[in-house]
Amino acid sequence: MTQTPLLRRSLILASAGSLAAPAIRAAPALLRVGNQKGGLRSLLEASGAGANLPYRIEWSEFPAAAPLLEALSADALDVGTMGDLAFLTVFASGAPLRAYAATRADPRSQAILVKKDSPYRSLADLRGKKVAGNRGGWGQFLVRAALKRDGLEPDAVKQAFLGPADASLAFRPGAVDAWAIWEPYVSIEVERFGARVLVDGTGLTPTISFLATHEKALRERRPLLADLLLRQQRGWAWADAHIPEYVATNARLTRLPEDAVRRAFGIQRTRAIALDATVVAELQVAADHALEFGLLKQRLEVKEALETDFRLEERDRT
Repeated sequence: MTQTPLLRRSLILASAGSLAAPAIRAAPALLRVGNQKGGLRSLLEASGAGANLPYRIEWSEFPAAAPLLEALSADALDVGTMGDLAFLTVFASGAPLRAYAATRADPRSQAILVKKDSPYRSLADLRGKKVAGNRGGWGQFLVRAALKRDGLEPDAVKQAFLGPADASLAFRPGAVDAWAIWEPYVSIEVERFGARVLVDGTGLTPTISFLATHEKALRERRPLLADLLLRQQRGWAWADAHIPEYVATNARLTRLPEDAVRRAFGIQRTRAIALDATVVAELQVAADHALEFGLLKQRLEVKEALETDFRLEERDRT
């Protein structure tokens, strides 16, 4: 069939359109990220480190590490943030996860709280009393580590395993006598409800948090995971140099009391750290203690839980 100039032009345009269509229709890459209140999401927004993403983030909010890790293990998330011991406990159960980046906060950001008017002045005073805290994470570990340091038997206190929301409801009216918890919950209780710090995590815990990912995402979304790591690192570097601005923005984004957020960030001073041999060795000691304390059922080789090939920006490494 002889093609007229008009038909030829129509075929050329149709061909060009068919070639361009996939690029037009293609959705941006997606990263499903689990967030805990006052955590990564507000950090990226407050610092501006989350601007101009070459991919889309689908955020899911969680009150604590346990439900976040459950979703991550089920491949309902690609990546999320959580404390070191919560992650290691779940990894040890066989979850297909790897931690690939870490931050460290001051250990004072973990604490065992008592009510302001309570008679308890030392951990020994809590003998036989109820202490709330999460199972398999910082709460359970902190209580056991503090008991060991003070020469008290492991069952000197009665541990009530509760997540933050339920623990706060039990602690404020006195249904439990103490609460092992972390920031910003520590500062909320101190600033808004008059709680008192009985013991903090100094000398007891590494207070390291992880970015952890599902093995499937590690295979399929590695460049996105690496980008998120660098944005988190830049966010914390900005926050450390701009605490007043970060406090104001974080309080607004999370709807938490600004005085509590100010206290929390002043204590935490979170910074990105490399997953190097020194940190791995420190985490191994903590994992061995976790076995002794009953958080783990068998000894864990921490290096098997870590993906150490991701790199921080050298200028910000600490």
